[in-house]
Amino acid sequence: CALRGPEMVVGVLGVWKAGGAYLPLDPSYPPERLAYMLADARVPVLLTQEALVRALPAHDARVVQLDAEWPVIAQEEDSELPNVALPEGLAYVIYTSGSTGRPKGTLLAHRGLVNLSRAQRDVFGVGPGSRVLQFAPWSFDASVWELVMALGNGAALVLARQEVLASGPELGRLLQEEAVTHVTLPPSVLRGLKRDGLDGLRTVVAAGEACPVELARAWSVGRQFVDAYGPTETTVCASLYVCQPEERIAPPIGKALPNFRLYVLDRRGEPVPVGVPGELCVGGIGLARGYLNRPDLTAERFVPDPFSGEAGARLYRTGDLVRYRPDGNVEFLGRIDDQVKVRGFRIEMGEVEVALRECAGVRAGVVVARQDVPREPRLVAYVVAEGEKPTIGELRKQMGERLPEYMLPTGWVFLEELPLTPSGKVDRRNLPMPEGRPEVGTEYIAPRSETETRLAGICGELLGVERVGVEDNFFELGGHSLLGTQLISRVRDVWQVELPLRALFESPTVAALAARIDELAASNTQPVHMPGIVAVSRQAHRTTRSSLKK
Repeated sequence: CALRGPEMVVGVLGVWKAGGAYLPLDPSYPPERLAYMLADARVPVLLTQEALVRALPAHDARVVQLDAEWPVIAQEEDSELPNVALPEGLAYVIYTSGSTGRPKGTLLAHRGLVNLSRAQRDVFGVGPGSRVLQFAPWSFDASVWELVMALGNGAALVLARQEVLASGPELGRLLQEEAVTHVTLPPSVLRGLKRDGLDGLRTVVAAGEACPVELARAWSVGRQFVDAYGPTETTVCASLYVCQPEERIAPPIGKALPNFRLYVLDRRGEPVPVGVPGELCVGGIGLARGYLNRPDLTAERFVPDPFSGEAGARLYRTGDLVRYRPDGNVEFLGRIDDQVKVRGFRIEMGEVEVALRECAGVRAGVVVARQDVPREPRLVAYVVAEGEKPTIGELRKQMGERLPEYMLPTGWVFLEELPLTPSGKVDRRNLPMPEGRPEVGTEYIAPRSETETRLAGICGELLGVERVGVEDNFFELGGHSLLGTQLISRVRDVWQVELPLRALFESPTVAALAARIDELAASNTQPVHMPGIVAVSRQAHRTTRSSLKK
């Protein structure tokens, strides 16, 4: 459990050298979620930093502070350890959203990492002299992809503050100033990133979401642009497709990585012909062992492979609906279950709905990922109140005690009753689309100054809300961190002031944020612009728990 920076990398490499497996814990996660992960994984040692120790939930692990205790660590004898890491040995555990209401730990081995690193070397040409951006949060498997791409192939791993990575203009400057050659980003982030001045960027990988054709065509000019696909259960990636500028349809998820096999199967587990939809099942060297402490779910998702001819071979049932194209590439069509991808994050709707239904004041509720709303897909909660109707702020606060920010709904609709099918199940197809101003529980107060008027207009445009009052909360109106970065970017362009992203979390109303803008503009005292870092400052280690969550 560490902040972005060298200590996190050192901790991972130290764990591997000692023969252990690492479990990343995001400091911004709710304490209840961290406590569950620590208890479920029964970790014996917790590597962390001084600023985070007091904020951690109760646990039984031995604590090692990677910063405050570094002098003691440095006294240890620098001797060669025996080669204790075996190919089938456990390398890391990643917790993903769970359909039962609790996250589940996926167990990944070293052999998959070695196979992944070699595939990256062969396809992307990464090696000594390359510079790979570390963009993904450490708690997501995309960070493993970036780590082994760089350090497994003799390249540099470029680290940066979260505020820089979350801002399109700041990210663009970072890529230029740090001469980044390889980057992996979700399409939603690529949309806000300008291509000008990135001549040194040789390879761009789109991952985490379906990639639209216009994005693939634009970014594949003058560089290698790759659409990558893979669940956590396949050691990050299972297939790749190298896009071309002249293509006219959305890129497929491609062909299997070396030592992987892709099968499109029907409900009976039989292969379907080319062009016929079926479930994608993946076999090969990178499959996870299964799920920690979940033998039932492991048996359900990891099934015997009857096609490979190898004793004990398995297939992972992805739950993705796909079909083979005549050219041998696999095309993604959607999901066959309730799992969704929103802004690149994998989310099990069951976990979100459990958190919603357990909120005080909620009699019934469901959550859906709506594709028919303005802007990109988002989570919309439908709530039937029990007695007095709770406010959106109250519901977000209660759910935020269990779920990370990316799993919180950004759309809210209150209903008298949920629509039901003749069989008594929730009729999700007849749930209404969010319209008009959300019921935020605050009276609309019109802007009172030029700054408030312009800021309210920008917020309304980004959120798709006709009227934004000065006391309305940006996040209760449907905002999230990605929209927040766009808002901060617009503020920079309009008022020529530099506000960090955390300013929006600290001052989420139009009135509060406008006051900060006016104060900065009047004093003309701007924060020093620091686009990126290759090391983390000591000041960052002293950041409080409150600012970390923000």
